[in-house]
Amino acid sequence: MSVNSKPKFAMYWAAGCGGCEIAVLNIHEKILDVDANFEVVFWPVAMDAKYKDVEAMPDGAITLTLFNGGIRNSENEELAHLLRRKSQILVAFGSCACEGCIPGLANLSTRESIFEAAYNSISTDNPDQIRPQPTWKAPEGTLQIPEFHPILKTLDQVVPVDYYMPGCPPESHQIAAVLDLVIQALHGKETLPPPGSMIGVGSSTVCDECPRARNLKSIKQFTRIQDVSSIDPNLCLLEQGIPCNGPATCSGCGALCPKAGAQCIGCYGPAQGVLDYGARLISAFASVIDGNEPAEIERVLDTLPDPVGQVYRFNLAGSLLRASKPALVEDEEERHAAHQH
Repeated sequence: MSVNSKPKFAMYWAAGCGGCEIAVLNIHEKILDVDANFEVVFWPVAMDAKYKDVEAMPDGAITLTLFNGGIRNSENEELAHLLRRKSQILVAFGSCACEGCIPGLANLSTRESIFEAAYNSISTDNPDQIRPQPTWKAPEGTLQIPEFHPILKTLDQVVPVDYYMPGCPPESHQIAAVLDLVIQALHGKETLPPPGSMIGVGSSTVCDECPRARNLKSIKQFTRIQDVSSIDPNLCLLEQGIPCNGPATCSGCGALCPKAGAQCIGCYGPAQGVLDYGARLISAFASVIDGNEPAEIERVLDTLPDPVGQVYRFNLAGSLLRASKPALVEDEEERHAAHQH
């Protein structure tokens, strides 16, 4: 098979930390299978690649694109549309693309308050009060600079997505297994799952992968793990008053955090069939409280140290809430103005 006849592979990094890129490289010798079976045509973090090269490709020319990061600015959105047109298979790769992840927590704030914190806080040296601008007139001409959107969106809120592979980042063994599946499917030896499927995950929750015993329902309050004087190494962390997100989180990671004595924080996203992660998690937390009266259950739930960060840390942008009302209003006004033009 000549190089030019190989299926084409692309990967793009939008609004995220870059951990997904590292996770792909962390599949070790399996990365050689990518090189052996694909022609890598676009991967800015690993090769010199130009947007114009992708634009020049026929639509559908790229066999597989792993798109990581959320959609936070105009450049992210432009590349999402471009790679959707050029790709046969577009995968929302990692928690940011699937759910919004940590960058999505900024949806609680307006664009102006984010800029104020970034460019005019006590830790910022910005005496000229410079703020981001979408254009800049330079001697060589006008530069176009990505415009910061009012809210961060998940990939599927912008373009249709074929598959979802959650995780912050996805576990390397899961990435290797998915790449194996795609390669085998390209050779006619396997069948890809139905479009819209979650891939590289389990079919249950982190709790089902966790070896810790679950038997007590006697929580009087929730506590940060660093404030617990002694942790039982064998008992469910949630039943020790430590808010653990295992009951609502998709399996597939091997329950690595609870096995190591740390609570699950939900980076693999909602378990399959969960409509809203936060609602399911609050219900799970309420189920271990020692009390039957609504007022008592509410009192104990109020001891959660950081409710939003606890239940929507990784998926606020992809939840039913999505963002604060001021941020949503700003986004709606901007989209309406764009439509008018």
